[in-house]
Amino acid sequence: MEAEGPRDASEKEEEDSEESRQQDLEDGEKSDISKDPETEKPNEFSTEGKEESEKESTEGTILGDNLSQPDLADGEKFDISKDPETELDAEKPNVSATEGEMEVPENGSSDENKPRKGSDQEDQADVEKFDSSKDYAGEQDAEKILEPLGEEEDEEQEEDTEKSPEPEKKPEKLERKISETFFYNYEDLCSQPFVTSDSGIPINLLTLIHSFGYDCTKSANLQLLDSQTLLYVAGNQLVLLDLKTKYQSYLRSSSGGGIGIITVHPSKQYFAVGEKGWKPNIIIYEYPSLKPYRILRGGTEEAYAFADFNHYGTLLASVGSSPDYMLTIWDWKQEKIVLRSKAFSQDVYKVTFSPENEEQLTTSGAGHIKFWKMAHTFTGLKLQGALGRFGKTAVTDIVGYVELPDGKVISGSEWGNLLLWEGGLIKVELCRTGHRPCHNGPVNQLVLDEGELVTVGGDGYIRVWDFETIDAADSVDDTGLLEMEHMNELLVGKNVNLSSIMKIHDLGQPIWYAQDSNGAIWKLDLSFSNVTHDPECLFTFHSGKIEAMGVSPVTYLMATTALDHSVRIYDFIGNCQLTEIKFKQGGTALTWAPRVVNPKGGLIAVGFEDGVVRIIEVYDPRGLAIVAGRTNVGNAEMRLKQAFKPHTAAVTALAYERNGEVIATGSKDKTVFFFAVEDKYEPIGYICVPGPVQALQWSPPSHAESMLLVLCENGFALQVPAPILGEQDTVSTYEIKDLPTQYFHFCSIKSRIKREEEIERREKKKQEEEKARLAWIKKQQDMGLEIEEEPEAEPKKEEPLPPIYVPQEPSPIVCGFYSAPGKFWLSLGGYDSGYLYHCAFSPIQHQISPESRQDEPFEAIPMENTDDNPIQRISFCTSKLLMFCGMKDGAVRVYPLQDKDLSADMMNGYWSFNMHDNDYGQIQAIYSSYDDRFLVTCGADSNIFTFNILSPEDIQRELKAKVPSPRVNLEKEKTAEDIEDPSAYSIENAKQKKEYDQIMKAAEDKKNKKRQELIILRHEFHHLLQRNMELPKHMQLHREEFEMDHRIREEMDRQTAQRIQLVQKELAWDQEKHRIGLQKLQSRFRDTLEFDTVVVHAIGSNHQISTYRLLAISERYYKARKQSQTGKRRTSKLGKEAEQRRESQKETSQAAGVSEEAMEADKLKKRPQLQGAIGRFGGNRLEQIRKNMEKADRAKAKIMQRRKEWDELYKSKPSDNYENPKDVQDIKEAQENMGDFKLKTATNYKIPEHMRMNAEKKKVQLRSLEVAVHEKKLTMNKWIISLRDLKVAIIEEIICLVQELKSIQSALDASEQLPIPPIPQLHPEETPEKKFQYDKNILLKFKQEQENKQRLSEQVEDNASFAVFGGKFLHAPSLKEIDSPSRGSSVRSMRITSSVTPMQPKVFEIEKAEPTEMELEILKREKIRNIYLQETLIKRINELVVTFDAELHLLRHQKLKLDTQMKCADLRHITWFEELLLLKNFEKHEDTLQERVNNLSNEVEEMQWKLDNYLSQMEDKKYEIAKLQEREKALYATFQASLGENNKFASFLTKVLKKKIKRVKKKDVEGDRDEEEDSDEESDDESSLESDEEDSGSDDEVFDDSVCPKSNMWLASLQVKVVEASLDTAEGELEAFQREKQQRLNELHVVVPLKLHQVEYVVNGELPTDLSQTLVFTNQSLEYLQQRIMVLQHEKLDQRELYKQARQQHKQLIRDRREIEIRIERLEENCNQLMLMKFGRVVDLEALQTLSVNINLEELKMKMMEKEHIQAQELKNWEEKIFELRQRLMMLMKENTSKLQQLNSFCIEKQRLGMKLDALQNNLGAEFQGPRKAEIQERERLITLVQLQAQEAEVLKEEITLLSRKDGRIFPPPQPPPDTKILN
Repeated sequence: MEAEGPRDASEKEEEDSEESRQQDLEDGEKSDISKDPETEKPNEFSTEGKEESEKESTEGTILGDNLSQPDLADGEKFDISKDPETELDAEKPNVSATEGEMEVPENGSSDENKPRKGSDQEDQADVEKFDSSKDYAGEQDAEKILEPLGEEEDEEQEEDTEKSPEPEKKPEKLERKISETFFYNYEDLCSQPFVTSDSGIPINLLTLIHSFGYDCTKSANLQLLDSQTLLYVAGNQLVLLDLKTKYQSYLRSSSGGGIGIITVHPSKQYFAVGEKGWKPNIIIYEYPSLKPYRILRGGTEEAYAFADFNHYGTLLASVGSSPDYMLTIWDWKQEKIVLRSKAFSQDVYKVTFSPENEEQLTTSGAGHIKFWKMAHTFTGLKLQGALGRFGKTAVTDIVGYVELPDGKVISGSEWGNLLLWEGGLIKVELCRTGHRPCHNGPVNQLVLDEGELVTVGGDGYIRVWDFETIDAADSVDDTGLLEMEHMNELLVGKNVNLSSIMKIHDLGQPIWYAQDSNGAIWKLDLSFSNVTHDPECLFTFHSGKIEAMGVSPVTYLMATTALDHSVRIYDFIGNCQLTEIKFKQGGTALTWAPRVVNPKGGLIAVGFEDGVVRIIEVYDPRGLAIVAGRTNVGNAEMRLKQAFKPHTAAVTALAYERNGEVIATGSKDKTVFFFAVEDKYEPIGYICVPGPVQALQWSPPSHAESMLLVLCENGFALQVPAPILGEQDTVSTYEIKDLPTQYFHFCSIKSRIKREEEIERREKKKQEEEKARLAWIKKQQDMGLEIEEEPEAEPKKEEPLPPIYVPQEPSPIVCGFYSAPGKFWLSLGGYDSGYLYHCAFSPIQHQISPESRQDEPFEAIPMENTDDNPIQRISFCTSKLLMFCGMKDGAVRVYPLQDKDLSADMMNGYWSFNMHDNDYGQIQAIYSSYDDRFLVTCGADSNIFTFNILSPEDIQRELKAKVPSPRVNLEKEKTAEDIEDPSAYSIENAKQKKEYDQIMKAAEDKKNKKRQELIILRHEFHHLLQRNMELPKHMQLHREEFEMDHRIREEMDRQTAQRIQLVQKELAWDQEKHRIGLQKLQSRFRDTLEFDTVVVHAIGSNHQISTYRLLAISERYYKARKQSQTGKRRTSKLGKEAEQRRESQKETSQAAGVSEEAMEADKLKKRPQLQGAIGRFGGNRLEQIRKNMEKADRAKAKIMQRRKEWDELYKSKPSDNYENPKDVQDIKEAQENMGDFKLKTATNYKIPEHMRMNAEKKKVQLRSLEVAVHEKKLTMNKWIISLRDLKVAIIEEIICLVQELKSIQSALDASEQLPIPPIPQLHPEETPEKKFQYDKNILLKFKQEQENKQRLSEQVEDNASFAVFGGKFLHAPSLKEIDSPSRGSSVRSMRITSSVTPMQPKVFEIEKAEPTEMELEILKREKIRNIYLQETLIKRINELVVTFDAELHLLRHQKLKLDTQMKCADLRHITWFEELLLLKNFEKHEDTLQERVNNLSNEVEEMQWKLDNYLSQMEDKKYEIAKLQEREKALYATFQASLGENNKFASFLTKVLKKKIKRVKKKDVEGDRDEEEDSDEESDDESSLESDEEDSGSDDEVFDDSVCPKSNMWLASLQVKVVEASLDTAEGELEAFQREKQQRLNELHVVVPLKLHQVEYVVNGELPTDLSQTLVFTNQSLEYLQQRIMVLQHEKLDQRELYKQARQQHKQLIRDRREIEIRIERLEENCNQLMLMKFGRVVDLEALQTLSVNINLEELKMKMMEKEHIQAQELKNWEEKIFELRQRLMMLMKENTSKLQQLNSFCIEKQRLGMKLDALQNNLGAEFQGPRKAEIQERERLITLVQLQAQEAEVLKEEITLLSRKDGRIFPPPQPPPDTKILN
């Protein structure tokens, strides 16, 4: 609903009278308290008045009988930045009296945009806010209705302090809860159509009739309310579908923003609807009354993605979509948020409660799965989320998962495998055998049903798996994969993509309903029995976006198409689908042929995504003639009439010309094709347009000319006239190039319009201000007041006007239509949305190119609320009085038109209603029926809705859709040929191809003609050559002379080479393809074969021997074998753990002693430093102290070493009950084994630990056996192959010998020649590897075959064959080349022997003559030699053959033995494999028992270790106590000595010493550390006193605080006994289980081959027929048992003798010990007497030996000496400074004395001069009696000089005074500036 809706509604509500509201109350309806239009904040409560007039307040507001739960507080914000893993505390309900006011609830709708429908459709209730300060009459009743919760407050409410602080609590406030019987009013909640106020448009202009669609791609959009009612979402509607009657019920969304999710309560009594929009609500409806029961507010920002009830239905979990992804847990009955948190930062698909533990939840989504837990913390209940970590597994989107009872979670994956999660990690990944995925596609849902796991896959399969196998699954190798097979599976159908299934019971039988994302709802039977029903498809729908729709011009039928490859026909009066037809490609455009084309209305044209246009007939099959074998059941059928392909891209628009003579098709390939409409559509031609075609529209009949308006997506509009068939030249192309075309390139004017509106607004504002100013002046003048002229104010600085903006890329044209000839209206998207633009084609067309045009509309009508919501489709009713608009947000708008021309005044009022999904449900088509009674819409959300247009409901009962009757003889016509190949040629491409083929045919004809001419010339040339050959030789011409130019031959050779290279390049891909194929074959079949079967035949006999055919064994077998060997080593290491633990106990018991030794060692380390420090000052004393300390340290070290040796000696002392472990083990072994051979079949047989077998050990055995067998066979194969190689070498040697033999026999007579032995040959089976080798002859033969097959030229084929088949096969040389090295080595000796034989050719080269005697003798010798060599060679050949046959015979005998062993190994392998299968069955229970035994054993060892640790600690503490007691005694002795005798404070001080002071805790001490640092000296003394008193505490208290009490030790020992008893029981159970397992293993049959001499079980000298009681026993064991009898007898005698000797030795040791004890006592007495004689008392010798100087006292003395030395140095330095200062003072005094003497002499001289002057004056005359000027100046100068000297004297005195002080400093005296006059 539009944003302006609530404002207009609220204005009208304020204008309504009190009477209308009173009437509403009398009618029993709720007061509609909607949002305040000023603040747009929802009120908190809604009421339903039970006592209307009596309880009404003066303002007209009523408190109802029930109150709803309010929304979150208005300023409350959720801060996810605090802790993303934890949740907010439960929010407090605002229904408490602590709010200070009772607020009336809103009308139930969270959308502020919907006015309430009252008793009258145009009457609106007044909107008021509830004032808490007023006294309402209904408060008492409200208090009666609200039920108090009691005094116990919710913990979550108490702890909610993080988000908003609680207001000050007022006394006696009770929390309220909502009554169980409270319901909301649906009429107040559901959204209503928006109607512009004062428009006069009725609110019921459109009424929903039926919904034909189903959003099958929406998650979880199929729910079950009962066995016959389905629930799903269709746009803004909630559809309840009755399966029996096919009747649909609808619930509207309350917000008008759409519905996000639906979920059903486990009891099926309620269902929740999560909406979309700003701050959407979740509304709980009660079923079957469909009353709104609860409203949950504030769960998310924009939309809900999923919701789920817990197992008991008390809680509801919801998760929001972008942007907040908020996870919220609701107490839905109280409309209260319990917990909430941000689920993730990406899309979340699902949230569910764990069925076993409701405090655990799971969420999953894009690339994640998260595990949540409700945890009680100190701040309250929190949600803690743990993100699942994929580890080595690839990250996947998780859509489906299920929680297992034990807390594990199993989820699906995108590649079809199952992931088992445990502890936030992937435990194992499950797949089928052969690493096949569980599903070929994503696993969309998992269901745990009756102990079985059901998985639903996108591949259309439902598979059932064994739950126990999955629950116990674990990875077996590093891949993390575990292979298993499903128990049952069901293939629902082909092309099925299951997204979810739901189960319900009908008459006790489980029934499943499935949601198919490919557009279907299925009914399934998953019982998997003999009577299981096949899957039943209940409904089919379009899958995904509906691309196009058309309405019949003659009846109530509509056709739709979508990308799901289907075209469907609906009867929107009968509310049913009539028929559908499927094609290979998806449909993108559709139009219904008008009446002028098909008066029956039975023809539709459909465009597809591959560019094909199909003409389809719709007819009633009941009108066809009845044909045998066909039953006309359906009401309608479709039949392909014609198919043609005018485009190469998707068809986007189809339009019939108004006269029905032409149809135009537009496509994304930027072409518009025209066809002549006839019985068969004939192509006329096509035009190219500047952009992809968006829409096509022909001019209406009111226009004079028939013109086509072409709208392109990129802002172009074109107008062309209808072409006429036959006027265009279509011989070579269908393109029409001379068709008159007018262009319009849209240029944006929106920014200019906005600028003009802003200017107008500012001018209007100025005029209003001026008008108000003049009115005020006039008012002042009327009042008689004088108005002072105000100075002109400075003009205000205005904001700049909006800039002119034109987008670089033009806004896309969405739709448009003609208004007048050459004029049209456009609706644009993008930046220019919000207006309808009136445009016209410019008369100036040819002067400007279309791309450079910038055309502006001459008029623009603003459309309300369409700036971000453009109009997608516009259509008109037949009368043109209503304009229907389909919006991008799925809303339907209706504009009433008083005139056929549009204007701004006419577009002010409109009717609007949100029907389709607001996010992705943009309307794709909107049409009215042919009689304007109905409106049909389809959207991108797969939904189709039909509406009544102001018609009563009973009309549709009388109306009926009529399917067009079929054409005459339709059944006799052949079905039109369809175009199924998407790559088929389009009409234009076919025309171009045909033209190209004609050109190529002409070229080939010309080539053939030239070839014939060349053949004739070639024949003539051959004839000339023949004639030339017939000429005499001297007259014949050379061949070169026939060659006119050698360059021609060179050019031909060059061209041939180029062609060869070209052919090689062309065949390069095939060559690589065959090479890779061969490589794959070899890797699959040859590389895994380690040895092929090689049969070696004997040369002189029929014996033969063959190798074993061996497959290469995998490396994991060798690794497993190594692991088994290393495992044995590990078991030996495990036995050492107990010893290590015992050693650790010993170490802890020695901790105290070690610590003391460490302390002493530290002291020893520190002493050298102290000695170094002292050595500088002490001299001989220090050296003496050092020696004493070293002596004491050596004595102490010696004593400590002796103590340590004694301790070790005492520790090594065995106890009285000590027994040698080796003896105990030998005795135990003897008792168990010696002299007794237990059979495994015995009832009391106890399986030894090392002989216990499990599945893993058995696997290791099998692997070891396989490896051993493989190694044996491999060794034998190597011997046989070496024998084969020997045969090859022998054959080569025989060949050489035969050649030598033939050369020798050539010199002998025939009578002397012996028969040559035959040369043995290699059989083909002896060299099977040669099958995969080739040589040149093979290639040439293959080449010849290829030439015969392909009949290609010799040169090309020669190169091609080598190019194609020169790949992977090895080039095999001949046999001689292979074995030449061996041949050379084998016949080397023969060559040496034959080298002496002369060359025979020389003998025959002698000319025949009479031989001499010498020559005869030589010939005779040669003959004898040749005869000898002949015999030798034949003998050598026979020896070679015999030797080889002997080797083969011997090896054959060994192989026969090995065959016997291998057969036995095979039998053993079969037995072990059977045992493995049996052990696997026992493995789970055995592991459980073994784990229990191991846990108990570890627990016993741990507790025993603790117990031993406690004992060692007690011993250590006792030792410490003894030392502390000694220190206490010494302390008391020191204390008594300090007191002295007759101390009057002795008793008081003794009490203080013995006073027990409570210990200060460590935390308190640390907490008060700062205060103690700031305290005064008195507190320091007290704290020191306190610490001293603490240290003086009793020893018992120290022991009690630090040592485990005896009661704890007793409990620990008791627990050890209990656990040991449990361990014995568990070991007994394990032993019984092992015995049972052994009995089952004994039942297996074992094959043991025996010979007759091995059978000793004979009855009456014969072998019995029944051998069941026989025992198979090895001879070695039997002999060992017989010999053991004698060995045990000898051992028995030896042990008796040994016992006698030990007993005698024991007695001797007892006597020796007594003697040593007596000697020790005597030595102690002597020692004590010596000490009494020397010291007068018994003293501690160890203390005496370690007695040395007092280290602390000596250190203090040394420090004191060092201080005295330092101070002496300082004193000396000061005395030196004083002496220097005294010397300086003396010098200054001398200087001053000399100056004083000089001053004295000056004064005497002055006096003398004065006397002389007086005398002179007296002697002067009268004229000289007065003073002279020069004398006066001299006198002044002298006076000044005297004064300066006096000042200097004073300064010297001060300096003397200062120097007499120690710290005095001398400053220069202040001197006045010198007077040059005086000095002069």
